[in-house]
Amino acid sequence: MTRTVLVTGAAGFIGSALSQRLLQQGDRVVGVDNLNSYYDPALKQARLRQIEAVAQEGNWRFESVALEHGEALMKLFSAEKPQVVVNLAAQAGVRYSIENPAAYIQSNLVGFGHILEGCRHHGVGNLVYASSSSVYGGNRNLPFDERQPVNHPVSLYAASKKANELMAHTYSHLYGLPATGLRFFTVYGPWGRPDMAPMLFARAILAGEPIKVFNHGKMQRDFTYIDDIVEGVLRCCDKPATINPDFDPLQPDPATAAAPHRVFNIGNSQPTELLRFIEVMEQALGCEAIKNFQPMQPGDVVATAANTAALEDWVGFRPSTPIQVGVDRFAQWYRSFYSV
Repeated sequence: MTRTVLVTGAAGFIGSALSQRLLQQGDRVVGVDNLNSYYDPALKQARLRQIEAVAQEGNWRFESVALEHGEALMKLFSAEKPQVVVNLAAQAGVRYSIENPAAYIQSNLVGFGHILEGCRHHGVGNLVYASSSSVYGGNRNLPFDERQPVNHPVSLYAASKKANELMAHTYSHLYGLPATGLRFFTVYGPWGRPDMAPMLFARAILAGEPIKVFNHGKMQRDFTYIDDIVEGVLRCCDKPATINPDFDPLQPDPATAAAPHRVFNIGNSQPTELLRFIEVMEQALGCEAIKNFQPMQPGDVVATAANTAALEDWVGFRPSTPIQVGVDRFAQWYRSFYSV
């Protein structure tokens, strides 16, 4: 039987790529996105056209709905009865959360609550939701491991993602909802977000403008290519979370539970120095960057690195796209899409 998968944030970077893969493998996809103006809506519309290009008659439906509009979301759950829900919609961005915290409370907390209620009341068999490496906050014990505590977020965005994990666990515990949280590590690639470093760097480098290099370049990120992220999400769609039979309440494992809830890192496990990433970007674009070194920004972290052994054990997959390959593909897409 063809399953119905509800994908929120379907016009977003990860959501659009995931929706295409689901359609190509024969699933029916119901896409949800509010198409807000946090960044250029024209890019979101272009991503939707990419999805439509691979859709067949009757296997793709798109609704412009904000997660915080609970009544509209519940109607969609009731009409479509999805077997799987992938929640990727959120107010994104660490830095914007400092300027506009209310947007994160509405979308990431109220909105996620509506997703959980939709799953609870409409028999959803598997919820996969986006968490973030930002939950590790001020932790400097690298690589990050899901068993480490995440009690020191340094941005409201990070706090909202930790709250999502707690909320999902509660619904798993109370209502038996299988839920898997995926902590994404710095996703990049074609069709990426304009507010993230690869797009900001590419635009500035090709325009001959300076790029801001924060913390004077002394940063590391576990850059993870979009295709690797999508593969990991797909595999978790196929394998709902289960109770950990060995869960010990006297020594509780934060990554599993005595409920069908699990949390996994999904990253490249190959942290890259920011200056090295810029160097690879320069090579891919054939232009030299003008670097404007800046101090550390509030809400930012110095380094991220993922231990992905748990994900590999669970679904048999570990991201592995080398940074040179991923950046080359991104640069080719950027030049083509923006006609540079």
